[in-house]
Amino acid sequence: MKKAAIITARGGSKRIPRKNIKEFCGKPILAYSIEAAVEAGIFDRVMVSTDDEEIAQIAVQYGAEVPFYRSEKTANDYATTNDVLLEVLDEYEKRGEHFDVGCCIYPTAPFVTAGKLESAVNQFLDSDADTLIPVVAFSYPPQRAMIVKEGRLVFEYPQFLDSRSQDLEPHYHDAGQFYVFRTKAFRENKRLMVGNILPMVIPETEVQDIDDWTDWEIAQIKYRLMRGEQGCDS
Repeated sequence: MKKAAIITARGGSKRIPRKNIKEFCGKPILAYSIEAAVEAGIFDRVMVSTDDEEIAQIAVQYGAEVPFYRSEKTANDYATTNDVLLEVLDEYEKRGEHFDVGCCIYPTAPFVTAGKLESAVNQFLDSDADTLIPVVAFSYPPQRAMIVKEGRLVFEYPQFLDSRSQDLEPHYHDAGQFYVFRTKAFRENKRLMVGNILPMVIPETEVQDIDDWTDWEIAQIKYRLMRGEQGCDS
């Protein structure tokens, strides 16, 4: 059973320019995803899908392959992760290489470790799932959400107005770090987040979306806590 780690790292980034290779705690943030995949020792290929020459050079420097560049179609602002993965798998097929399992890893996921990837893949292979997705619990119950209507706060779900938080069912969201999937099911569905999905619950201290500079600083704080480190340069 052949397995590929596919790290998606295009060159364009509007809110944090060059985000995928910006220095994060001493090295390009992309390096963390690559090193985790390589050190896990469970993938036949660890590749970076990019349209950017500088990103490709850094990817190779840290141990990944860049056997081909993205097409213009998957390098624009509107291409989805699904589009990129399908293109990568198709390109490998053209080159005579087939993978049974893929692991899509985002390039801004310093909380991903070799141990997490190995554990995720093992859990996935022991199941009949089509996809494994790391998730994190919402920090506050969505059932107690409020919205603004005509300038006033109202409960979106008034039936839970008097419910205690501890009595409400936990809700989860995508941790935005990586996905493990069977390529056959993915090709049929054309999407990762459909079908038979296995969850992997991640603690909130090890999850952080990085969309702006505030997110970046919070991610560094969480990373230091995870690693037990005292300091971290910006």
